[in-house]
Amino acid sequence: MANKRPVRIVETVLRDGHQSLAATRMRTSDMIPVLEQMDEIGYFSLEAWGGATFDACLRFLDEDPWERLRILKKYVKKTPLQMLLRGQNVLGYNHYADDVVTEFVTRAVDNGIGVMRIFDALNDVRNLDVSMRAAKRAGAHVQGAIVYTISPYHTIDSFVQVAKDLVDLGADSVCIKDMAGLLSPYVAYNLVKRLKTELGVIVDVHCHYTSGMASMTYLKAIEAGADIVDCALSPFALGTSQPATEALVAALEGQPRDTGIDKEKLYPIADHFRVVKKELAKVFKLDTAIDIDTKVLTFQIPGGMLSNFLNQMKQQGKADKYAELLEEMPRVRAEVGYPPLVTPTSQIVGSMAAFNVICGRYKVVPQEIKDLARGAYGRTPAPINGAMREVIADAKMIEHRPADDIPPQMVSLGLMLASKGYPDASPEDVLTYALFPEVALKFFGTHREPMEKQALEFTE
Repeated sequence: MANKRPVRIVETVLRDGHQSLAATRMRTSDMIPVLEQMDEIGYFSLEAWGGATFDACLRFLDEDPWERLRILKKYVKKTPLQMLLRGQNVLGYNHYADDVVTEFVTRAVDNGIGVMRIFDALNDVRNLDVSMRAAKRAGAHVQGAIVYTISPYHTIDSFVQVAKDLVDLGADSVCIKDMAGLLSPYVAYNLVKRLKTELGVIVDVHCHYTSGMASMTYLKAIEAGADIVDCALSPFALGTSQPATEALVAALEGQPRDTGIDKEKLYPIADHFRVVKKELAKVFKLDTAIDIDTKVLTFQIPGGMLSNFLNQMKQQGKADKYAELLEEMPRVRAEVGYPPLVTPTSQIVGSMAAFNVICGRYKVVPQEIKDLARGAYGRTPAPINGAMREVIADAKMIEHRPADDIPPQMVSLGLMLASKGYPDASPEDVLTYALFPEVALKFFGTHREPMEKQALEFTE
């Protein structure tokens, strides 16, 4: 009898796998040779866009991210392409106006996205309303994400409530997004069980391997009824990435939740990416041998941040204060309301901790940390306290949805881009400019012809 409830797999090798282990440097040309093979595997989706890939395409790879998406869609005809969207932040680090969010989501779906995973760094669902509704209207499968973290203010009850709010906004499925590898097996079992029992919603579990627990967590989540898990083909698995696709498929073979995927078909694709990984390491001078780091369970800092912090401290000649920084990070996080540490809150809290260690506690205070504390990014999980309360004592607190303060931007952005010499810019180029203006203009200077040059050649 055919298995009626196979575990489905989101394959992350085209996005999170190389973002986690190879600094998001995989090129479109590295993907093309195996896309048609991947399309035949039977994945739930191929996560291939969003996250840091948009920025990396422009900044490091001299690629148009929109063109990458169109190329991927040309080769992948059966399996939905999936992206990661930061809600009101889109793919940038600040909130954007509702018309920018809506236009971006619509264009992403029009260019090939079939599944859109949408999250907010603070789990403030007010910041997901516009993007989720836009994705729904555009015809995508809308996956609302719960950002998982650990603190006195984060409980299974609180995560279930976020999931209920996501379902109320129209989520077709709910993702438990464990970006730091903090989700333990038995907590996963209890959380998934609650979601399946109380909401009856499709549940996807996304864990990073940073702490070494992710494979165990997946098995317990599957026992509790999880429908989907995120995996990466072995060359881009483990470390700070996801569990290996081949291993998960093998573990479930012949069991009640057998994936139905033929692991033999995965091996040649994995072999291709093994070569790609070596090539990326050589071309971009990357260290892709990233080990698990169980310290994340204590410091709750994503693995990639730990190495970045150490490098930054060395550059400042303060490497001897690295241990102090690791102690300061959780302290700042608590004082600023226990935000989950994911883009952009991880960068904001991390920078503040570094300033505290190098300059003295809150002697230098970036505007971003003040904005986070006063509600400019959304509602923090816990009240602001300690020294941070004094820092923002005179600041205007924001109790409403932050984007309500942002007027429409698409028209003005188009005019700004026109003033730079691109009056006929496509909506996609305007959106690229909105997210990363300086990087976009540099890219356009090489790949687009400004109006002045077009006019000059016409007169000649």
